[in-house]
Amino acid sequence: MKFAFLLYEDVEPIDLAAIGVVSMAKRVVPGLEYLTVAASPGLQRMANGLRVAADHGFDDCPPFDVLIVPGGPGWARASEDAAIRDFLRRRGDGALLLSLCTGAMLLAASGLLDGRMATTKCEVRAPEVSPLSLLARDHPRIDARHALMVDSGTVLTGGGVSLCIDAMLHLIATRIGAAEAAEVARIIEYGAAWEANRARLPTLLASSDQPRVCPSATWR
Repeated sequence: MKFAFLLYEDVEPIDLAAIGVVSMAKRVVPGLEYLTVAASPGLQRMANGLRVAADHGFDDCPPFDVLIVPGGPGWARASEDAAIRDFLRRRGDGALLLSLCTGAMLLAASGLLDGRMATTKCEVRAPEVSPLSLLARDHPRIDARHALMVDSGTVLTGGGVSLCIDAMLHLIATRIGAAEAAEVARIIEYGAAWEANRARLPTLLASSDQPRVCPSATWR
């Protein structure tokens, strides 16, 4: 399974934890791969100055199985970027889409969540407005929910900020195997946190438009 991680200006660096989960998961499922992609290859400025290099640009990005769309304070500008929206529509077709935090707002702006249930970041620090409330207000065709995860088959949306780790573990559990996900959670010392988050927030399974579980042997 190959993951493509979308980069754009002002992604929140904590969402890079999703890449860290894939990196650690390779110890359990060696066949996993990942790449980073942005409008143009090379250094991309994350929120508060961290710079991360994109392996590929939109025009030369190789095939992948999962497109991960992170969030951060740059989401509003990125959601208005025609090149990003076009990439999401073109390359998201046939791939599994997973948004982290306010990455769901980019999917919403691209029309990829219309008619679906979805979640995004809820908690904010004043005077910020909750992105979950913005999702509900600005996108009436989306059923916005406060949840840990919403899984509708080909499109998954995760909750806010550090819940990007939970989103990746959910994806591994449902598309590769529960035992593999539990082992990844153990070796990243996140098992108790994952259990606590699943106890406090729901994981919602919407109408599936593809088989939810892929045989783990496919990805080894």
